[in-house]
Amino acid sequence: MQNNEELFNPNSPKVILNKNSEAIYFSRSPLPYIRGKEEADWLNYFTYYKHIGIYSYRSAILQQITKLPVSSLEKAESLEQLRWIENGYRIKVAETDLETYAIDTPEDLEKLKF
Repeated sequence: MQNNEELFNPNSPKVILNKNSEAIYFSRSPLPYIRGKEEADWLNYFTYYKHIGIYSYRSAILQQITKLPVSSLEKAESLEQLRWIENGYRIKVAETDLETYAIDTPEDLEKLKF
């Protein structure tokens, strides 16, 4: 995450990783909550990762995950990756410094118009 605006933007999903660079959780909220520190300073205490969704699947796995029912976490966050994690699938994550531009709202589109 580059700044607090991005950190607290619900249209910019975040991902928490384990030591094996696998996703533990995706959220529209900044996680973890940094207890005892001002929100404006959270970026100084933890490395937050913005989620950029580029996926590749083996055919058999893709067939399996498309048949999974919508999960409670997926409904809550509106992030389909949580359905996979809740059902025991692992999501390997790669870190990049490449900045991307998501177009999730009409306002996002307006920002990118030249």
